[in-house]
Amino acid sequence: MEKPNESIQELLIRLEVLSKKQDQFAEEINDLRFRIETLRASRWSAIAKESSEKEQPVKENSIKVPEVTAIAPQEVIKPEVFQPKVEVETPRHNFNNIPKSPPEKSDLEKFIGENLLNKIGIIITVIGVSIGVKYSIENELISPLMRIILGYLSGIALLGFGIKLKKKYENYSAVLVSGAIAIMYFITYAAHSFYGLIPQIPAFILMVIFTVFGVVTAIHYNRQVIAHIGLVGAYAVPFLLSSNSGNAAVLFSYMTIINIGILVISYKKYWKGLYGSSFGFTWLIYFSWYFSDYTTDRYFGLALLFLSIFFIIFYTIFLAYKVIKKEAYSGIDIVLLFLNTFFFYTLGYFILDRHDIGEQFLGLFTLINALLHCVVAVLLSRQKEIDKNLFYLIVGLAIAFITIAIPVELDGNWVTILWVFQAAILFWIGRTKNHAIYEKLSYPLMLLAFLSIIQDWSVLYVTQYDYYSETSITPILNTNFLGSILFIAAFAYITRLYFKKEYSSPLKLSETVTQMLSFVIPGIFLFSIYYAFRIEIESYWNQLHISSGTRNEGFGVATSVQNLSYNLLKFKTIWVINYTLLFLSVLSFVNIKKIKNELLGYISLGLNGVAIILFLTQGLYALSRLSDSYMREVIGKYEEVGLFAIGIRYVSYFFIILLLVICYRYIREKFIKRDLKIIFDCVLHFTILCILSSELIHWFSMASNAASDKLGLSILWGSYALFTIVLGIWKKKKYLRIGAMALFGITLVKLFLYDIAHLTTIAKTIVFVSLGVLLLIISFLYNKYKSKIFDEV
Repeated sequence: MEKPNESIQELLIRLEVLSKKQDQFAEEINDLRFRIETLRASRWSAIAKESSEKEQPVKENSIKVPEVTAIAPQEVIKPEVFQPKVEVETPRHNFNNIPKSPPEKSDLEKFIGENLLNKIGIIITVIGVSIGVKYSIENELISPLMRIILGYLSGIALLGFGIKLKKKYENYSAVLVSGAIAIMYFITYAAHSFYGLIPQIPAFILMVIFTVFGVVTAIHYNRQVIAHIGLVGAYAVPFLLSSNSGNAAVLFSYMTIINIGILVISYKKYWKGLYGSSFGFTWLIYFSWYFSDYTTDRYFGLALLFLSIFFIIFYTIFLAYKVIKKEAYSGIDIVLLFLNTFFFYTLGYFILDRHDIGEQFLGLFTLINALLHCVVAVLLSRQKEIDKNLFYLIVGLAIAFITIAIPVELDGNWVTILWVFQAAILFWIGRTKNHAIYEKLSYPLMLLAFLSIIQDWSVLYVTQYDYYSETSITPILNTNFLGSILFIAAFAYITRLYFKKEYSSPLKLSETVTQMLSFVIPGIFLFSIYYAFRIEIESYWNQLHISSGTRNEGFGVATSVQNLSYNLLKFKTIWVINYTLLFLSVLSFVNIKKIKNELLGYISLGLNGVAIILFLTQGLYALSRLSDSYMREVIGKYEEVGLFAIGIRYVSYFFIILLLVICYRYIREKFIKRDLKIIFDCVLHFTILCILSSELIHWFSMASNAASDKLGLSILWGSYALFTIVLGIWKKKKYLRIGAMALFGITLVKLFLYDIAHLTTIAKTIVFVSLGVLLLIISFLYNKYKSKIFDEV
């Protein structure tokens, strides 16, 4: 650290400079005031004289200030205000004597002349010397020894000339000295590698001396560029003088010493560029060594040791800048901190993973990373003037490593449980304690937990039963379902806290993001409830399906499964649809009675419509297949479905009726602003028609008269069309009447294109007569109630 006297001296110098600037500004302000008052006084006199000339006859001495009424208020100068201003001494320096700041062109010219040209000059000089040396070598004008001697002499001469010019031309002198150090480096390298004039150890010592000299010179000159040259030389020395011995311990020990020295200097002189360069060189060399020379049996302990040393050195210097220097962290600091942490953990993970024993400690290694950041966060929290953003950044790293440690160490749904509870805790701290960083960290964890539980549902359930496994799970009473329940509980708490009016978000989010979160968080919660029970239903019927087959075993292992009952899969489809209808009915009922949210209402109605379509397609098809299986005269062992194959269709009708009633309640609620009655009526009548058609086919099949369903369907559709027209006339609903006529048209097309080819003469007669009578009745109704129909408002 700097001595107290030196610090005081620097502060006094800065204070003196600021005082001089303040005096100069005061003089300029006084001069400006004087000029402004002078101009105002002269203007007032001119206006007064002009007024006196207009009024004749008027004596010259009779002019009075009150008579000058045309003067604006801001232009009237009171004597008592103006006189003291006149008495102010004229500044010693007027505007003409004050030095003007040079224009931008002069600044650019100064930069080029004083800074850029000398650097370009030294580079060109070194290139010129190199060309001359190359020519002398090619023509053998100078012996190798003389070349090295002349190289050292030129470097020493340049160094001496630069030192001599330091007092008057410090910047120029610093460039010359840095060039001299560079020449010394490469002359030593040439003497060792090209000519063998200097052995390895003396060459190494010389380069270390040049490095130390460069660093000392940089401090003396207070020029970071000289330190950079010394830094490049320091890291280049081991490679320039390498004998390919592969002694990594010596290399990393040397790098550690260099890093400590250079980083201390970068901290003391506040040279952040030196810190970044050292960071880049160190990790580049380590990565190169790891991918080219590392072997587990030879370098395992050494690699972990120096990996930890490098990480701690850069972490410590980073914290020193932030804690001791009181520096606010910037974007580049965040990048360097994350890269340092990422390099350490990634390389350490790979080193441990490639070791037979080390791979068992991957979770512990991840927790050690988290513990290290936790300790740093605790120490930072005790600092009174620490930047809170730095504290939150370190806490975020600790939380990130705890999150990573969960899947590294654990398997299965424990990962999901820990992630979702971690997300809930962070969200609770962020909302209740008003800490934005914690809430911000909770959202990625929510997403991770959600993706994890999806993976659990798609993998864990499937792996516990397959066609060749004897294992099975008990519905509801299993660890997979327990994990789902804990996930649901955590998200229920998060959802409740998110919508709780007592706590507002500390994050300044846009309205779009806020609306998205208000949709996504409860959406994950509801989806989790739905799918947790659905997958239990699916797994139950899947296991029954698997256990219904006969396993052919070889050497104690199942090789094939035969005679599976696929009717059980039809039961699975029906029960999944029934559960979906029930879940959506309950969700809709809760929104109607408790939540009363318009957006949730529209979403629920949309999902209800999708569920109804699934029932009318997949559900009715599965029910018809079960009816067919039950009615077969010859039923094999694996075709036994029982009487419930018939009864389940009426259970399903109960659930679809329940959902339709809920939808009817929905569209009548006040918080549903849109008029959805027409859509509901269309869905209702279409559902009724589909169910009646399915029942008609079912009962014809029960009566062993499957061919009659063609006749029956045409009559049913025609009769329902008549019923709908009557209802449309009665309720004055034009869309019902139009729909009924469209249904009648479809029935006629079916009759002529399909039914005629498969019906007997009697059946054709019945169908045609029936439909004809229905058409006559419809026509009669339109004629009788035409005034009521066509006068509808």
